[in-house]
Amino acid sequence: MLLLDIIIVNWNSGKQLLDCLASITEAARTSFVLNQVTVVDNASTDESANGLPNLQLPLKIIHNEFNKGFAAACNQGARGSAADYLLFLNPDSILYKNSLMKPIELLTHSNNLEIGIVGIQLLDDSGKVSRTCCRFPQPNMFISKILGLDRLFPRVFHSHFMSEWDHSSSREVDHVIGAFYLVRRSVFHLLGGFDERFFVYLEDLDFSIRARQAGYKSFYMTDTQAYHKGGGTSEQVKATRLFYSLRSRIFYSYKHFGWITALCLMFATLFIEPFTRIIYAVGKQSGREMVETIRAYMMLWRDSPNWIRRISIKT
Repeated sequence: MLLLDIIIVNWNSGKQLLDCLASITEAARTSFVLNQVTVVDNASTDESANGLPNLQLPLKIIHNEFNKGFAAACNQGARGSAADYLLFLNPDSILYKNSLMKPIELLTHSNNLEIGIVGIQLLDDSGKVSRTCCRFPQPNMFISKILGLDRLFPRVFHSHFMSEWDHSSSREVDHVIGAFYLVRRSVFHLLGGFDERFFVYLEDLDFSIRARQAGYKSFYMTDTQAYHKGGGTSEQVKATRLFYSLRSRIFYSYKHFGWITALCLMFATLFIEPFTRIIYAVGKQSGREMVETIRAYMMLWRDSPNWIRRISIKT
């Protein structure tokens, strides 16, 4: 019988974590065995991972003394797994009856051995399909974001998010969102897990492109759904969220683009984008957004010795 391990990284998710775990209990699993559900708590202060009932789940809870970041916590939760498949699931997600069975049946089919990663259709608070799939970023996509062109002229300047596609049909894609990220354990082991230089953001996209380079595809299926709140607990710390997003973009650029291109993108991120973001905030008459932008860039500059050192690490 096939085995599935589910890894949930938690950080101050409140009642969402309990609701997520309860939904796993209700999800059908007749074609596989749920081997283990691991909650890796990244030093939450809201006690969301304390005193959790087992809910008739093979539940394991890991409490980290400090926030190790999403990539490192995912690797921690998957370490030592003997399951056939690993599902990385956000705590702000709710599974439905067939959320697990359908994608696992897809992976087990003999015609789909080249598929290494599966995502499913995700619904938002209003029940609408979220547009969550991505294309692999190209330098021009990052440039349009730095200049704010993707927000001013979204029909002309596409970001790496496939927002122009309605996500109504199953298809191979470059990347499926990490909120529901089902991976063959053999592929996860082959790639050495997530790159822990990405504290949060783009670590899953980096994994997807490395999987593609290794000969494995990502597939988005609409035969089943799950609920995903989106934004999650990062809404609590918007400046910090922007800081990590910008830093991850720099890491991604140096890892997947040439050094000259990456250097240009880093320069534009540090010296041009702060002003385009502030101008955009002023146009929206959002003093809060302007303050959060300034705070994020102050964090990025202060952390520069750290991320410059990480850039130099060979992969």
